[in-house]
Amino acid sequence: MKKSDIHFAVELDNQNIPEKIYWEATDNPNEGLSDTRAIAIALWDHYHNSTLKIDLWTKEMEVVDMKRFLIEIMSGIADTAINATGDKRMATDIENTCRVLSKRLEEEIKEQQKQQ
Repeated sequence: MKKSDIHFAVELDNQNIPEKIYWEATDNPNEGLSDTRAIAIALWDHYHNSTLKIDLWTKEMEVVDMKRFLIEIMSGIADTAINATGDKRMATDIENTCRVLSKRLEEEIKEQQKQQ
């Protein structure tokens, strides 16, 4: 059986707020630690029938990038819904929500650009 490991390292400030996030994985083509500004991990706890989540982002993560990150996570969940359950209706509903949020984000970016 093949084994794959994923490791995260988080540097915290004196208030336990992430300043740097690093990750590496055995299947990552890049060697060594790679840095990132945000991670979102969800695990299914089958003992309690609930989701466990770890969401971390650094002080450097821009708000607009965080919103984009969240929309892309949701879009990926739509793909997972089809692949894992075959529920096309659920996937379509999630994608439609992503389209609405993407449009809203585009409008927000345009408004910010006008104010500069």
